[in-house]
Amino acid sequence: MASVTLEGVTKRFGEVVAVSNVNIEVEDREFLVLVGPSGCGKSTTLRLIAGLEYPSRGHITSYGQSILGPGPDRGMVFQAYTSYPWLTVSANVEHGMQIQGVRKEERKERTEHFLKLVHLSKFAKAYPSELSGGMKQRVAIARTLAQSPQLLLLDEPFGALDAQVTWEMEEMVIEIIESESKTVIL
Repeated sequence: MASVTLEGVTKRFGEVVAVSNVNIEVEDREFLVLVGPSGCGKSTTLRLIAGLEYPSRGHITSYGQSILGPGPDRGMVFQAYTSYPWLTVSANVEHGMQIQGVRKEERKERTEHFLKLVHLSKFAKAYPSELSGGMKQRVAIARTLAQSPQLLLLDEPFGALDAQVTWEMEEMVIEIIESESKTVIL
């Protein structure tokens, strides 16, 4: 079964057509990269798959179920930093799991596991204001992965980082995706 299917998807914002008649089928554990110039609809397509936007026309499914809004089967890492400034790194990672109703003990275990994977264990008690840009994105990646989505949506998560940090982050994400067996759309 396909992880995600877009059939004849079009998205309009008023008179502007952001995405037109898109047809995509992403297989389980596939790594798909959307490439194109700024403004061509890559982020809009990811937001549609995430359930944060609704198509003007067409149909989108995730594992055979119609996407009618955000769901726990899909996790998204955005371009901008999305940590809550009043929460520590570990509390930011735990937040989504808490909303999902994950038991406290399991939240703690998953948080420790994913902070270790993104090399932030030493910063578990730090606040976002104390972190570099690359570290903030690693918090977002850990938080998203800790929620255990089947599908990981990455919307230019390294766009604001310098070349060296971007390369390191890309390598780290590849390692994590391989170890976690995720379907990814970047």
